[in-house]
Amino acid sequence: MRVLVIEDEERIAASLRRGLSAVGYTVDVAHDGVTGLHLAREHRYAAVLLDLMLPGLNGYQVCSRLRAEDNDVPVMMLTAKNGEYDEAEGLDTGADDYLAKPFSYVVLEARLRALLRRGGARARTLLECGDLWLDPARRTCGRGGTVVRLTPKEFAVLHCLMARVDEVVPTLDVLDEVWSADFTGDPNIVHVYIRAVRKKIDAPFGRETIETVRGAGYRVVGRG
Repeated sequence: MRVLVIEDEERIAASLRRGLSAVGYTVDVAHDGVTGLHLAREHRYAAVLLDLMLPGLNGYQVCSRLRAEDNDVPVMMLTAKNGEYDEAEGLDTGADDYLAKPFSYVVLEARLRALLRRGGARARTLLECGDLWLDPARRTCGRGGTVVRLTPKEFAVLHCLMARVDEVVPTLDVLDEVWSADFTGDPNIVHVYIRAVRKKIDAPFGRETIETVRGAGYRVVGRG
């Protein structure tokens, strides 16, 4: 699951990237409002963590422009401005949640999970395909009553495909959603992870859930 952190304080941004990456999120970081708005427009994010005091465009402006463009990505504002009027203004511009600095990372992660659970179409709470299921909010996966343990990156790859069941998902779409925007490695890494996922969700159960569509990409078939 891919999230965008728009934070001009490099120490905080780096800490958020480390912490969220460790629990399985793919994290893009922007250090100013203009770059953050551009990334939010160009990529499909599960959520945006948005500082208010940013160079270029402030957080209020970034959020209000996204909402004016009918971009419904869940937004959590993170800011040292902790007055009640600041919070009200943030929510009025379209933010879904507001967390004052300094914040507990445990609380931030819990609030992010809650935001994803109640989020819009991009944050569906349970994805199912036959007896295969994937719960993004709880970061669990299984087939029937059997829990399947995936690494964070395997989970993200399967989430990308299961969010578009029966649709051919191009390899570049998987790269775009699962790997960070600055990834410059070999695109064949997607195939490596697809193979790893198949070994866990299909091979032990005698299934073939993920099809390779030669020259086009990958598809999770509806029968699971």
